Amino acid sequence: MIRRREPVPFAFVAEADRFRSNVTPPPRERASFGQLAGRWLLGLAVVAGIAGSLLIGMPSLSADQPTPDKQPSQASERR
Repeated sequence: MIRRREPVPFAFVAEADRFRSNVTPPPRERASFGQLAGRWLLGLAVVAGIAGSLLIGMPSLSADQPTPDKQPSQASERR
C-alpha cells in the first residue's frame, strides 16, 4: 500500500528528503597542541572541582556524627 504525501506549496521541500549531495565537506582541521592542552586542563579542573566538593561535602551529609549541643542564641539571653 503506497501512501501519497500531502501536496506541499514548495517543490524543493517535498523533494528534500530524496536529495543527496555528491559534494563532500572539507576535512576538519586538527586541533593544535595548545587547544588540546586547554581542553585537558579544563576537563581536569571540572573533575577536580566535583571531587573536591564531594570530599568537603560528604562529612556534613553523614548521619552517624553526634549533633553538637544546642546553645541558646544571644538574642534569647537578652530578655
